[in-house]
Amino acid sequence: MILDALFSPEFLNAALRATTPILLAALASAIASRAGIINMALEGIMLFSALFGVLFSAAFQNAWMGLFITMIIGGMIGFMLAFFVLKLKTDEILAAIAINLIANGATVLILLAVSGDRGVSSSVPSVPLPKIDIPIIENIPYFGEVISNQNIITYISLLMVVAVHLFLYKTPLGLRIRAVGENKNAAESVGISSKKVQYIALILSGVFASMGGFFLSGGYMTNFTTGMSAGRGFIALAASAMGGNTAIGSFLVSLLFGAASALSNILQLGAWPHEIIQMIPYITTIVGLGIYSYNRMKKREKLNGK
Repeated sequence: MILDALFSPEFLNAALRATTPILLAALASAIASRAGIINMALEGIMLFSALFGVLFSAAFQNAWMGLFITMIIGGMIGFMLAFFVLKLKTDEILAAIAINLIANGATVLILLAVSGDRGVSSSVPSVPLPKIDIPIIENIPYFGEVISNQNIITYISLLMVVAVHLFLYKTPLGLRIRAVGENKNAAESVGISSKKVQYIALILSGVFASMGGFFLSGGYMTNFTTGMSAGRGFIALAASAMGGNTAIGSFLVSLLFGAASALSNILQLGAWPHEIIQMIPYITTIVGLGIYSYNRMKKREKLNGK
């Protein structure tokens, strides 16, 4: 029965849906990493964005306005991280951890202050973005059931894979980002301002992560719950690293983690222990990172002639 479920269009549809927030955060991580900075604040940015997406879409009764404002807030958090790291010389890991910890408490406090709710935004009349049935494709047997009837952000995330790839490899700014990340001193020797480029990269990283956060409360679910990012920001970091900090590689690994998340949802219908089921996405991440690290170690040994 499990094998039948794994190859069913419903499972693949759910896997694609579960991939969306991880993919957007992985693209955010890839952009920052290409500029030479690890954005470990993805978890906090997604959590803030999930809350503000609900609040602003409810305030304007317009999901697109909620998404737009959330993207601005995500960019501002990315700018704040860049300011602490690049201007104040704060350790990038410690600064990111601080943002993540603040997000855990501040989202609960803000939700309580604005709506009086504790933990779930049940009284906030938020407006989610719509699902879309793709003409012609929706009528294709099996394939149409997998691809069609997804939230619009899912389709945007797939387009962003192509956009980020073209941005990094086909635009002058993308070239500067990669140059700074590969050798900052060499980039500065030809007149590139490494700090300016890293500021831009972290702002863009915040914007992409905020889209993933908005999807959690305005697409994957229809409200905000405490801690709903549930480690997806950290999983996205792993997906980006395993994908070589490329858009296409990040997409493929994110799809693997999305499938693991969808699998955990299916197994909840059976008699499997609840605790083990919840561990599946994180076990998949650890195993994947282990295989990735082992392969990198072997490649280094070959290069060193060992």
